[in-house]
Amino acid sequence: MNLVIFDCDGTIVDSQHVIVAAMDRALAVHGMPALPRGTILSIVGLSLNEAVARLIPQADTRIVELVVQSYREAFGELRRNPAHNEPLYPGALEAIQQLSRRPATFLGIATGKSRRGVTALFDRMHLGSYFATIQTADTHPSKPHPSMIRAAIEETGADTASTVMIGDTTFDMEMACRAEVAGIGVAWGYHSINELKSNGAHAIAMSYTELPAIVDRLLCPEAQP
Repeated sequence: MNLVIFDCDGTIVDSQHVIVAAMDRALAVHGMPALPRGTILSIVGLSLNEAVARLIPQADTRIVELVVQSYREAFGELRRNPAHNEPLYPGALEAIQQLSRRPATFLGIATGKSRRGVTALFDRMHLGSYFATIQTADTHPSKPHPSMIRAAIEETGADTASTVMIGDTTFDMEMACRAEVAGIGVAWGYHSINELKSNGAHAIAMSYTELPAIVDRLLCPEAQP
């Protein structure tokens, strides 16, 4: 049984514009200056409380929680605005469909998003039927803790040797390493290729077109010519 786990933001969907806009609003509500775009994108993938704590390390726990709540409110409002959509990356749907047709293969999600956020996104994109297991920040420690991958493996009956983690951040690659599964970095997300490689990526996909073959190579090396 093979298990192919995807990150969400920066891997399946390009949510950078709404994330940055929501964080700018949340900080402004509490009288804090906007942060550089790159700084905000650098923490995408972490659970929200951990991400905000890293962005405003000078703030105490109460302020962090207030900013988190303001971010959730801003994100929800912006997501309803067509000008702040979260588009699929080119080729994402086709690759997901192709991998879902592989014999004895399950697809999964491991994301710093909330379950509500994943549900809203998947309902809009009609993606839910492709994924057998969805692990979110609601019930797990923040990446790079391996809890999400371990739970996905347990739910599907896979094992570490038959599992890959696909993501765009160093947190995804570190999580894969800690869970002892292969990590595939994607070149179109929020962390650089060099960062992904230096944090344990077994391979880098430059486009979604390449991804199924990379998955096959890592999960079924004996079948490769």
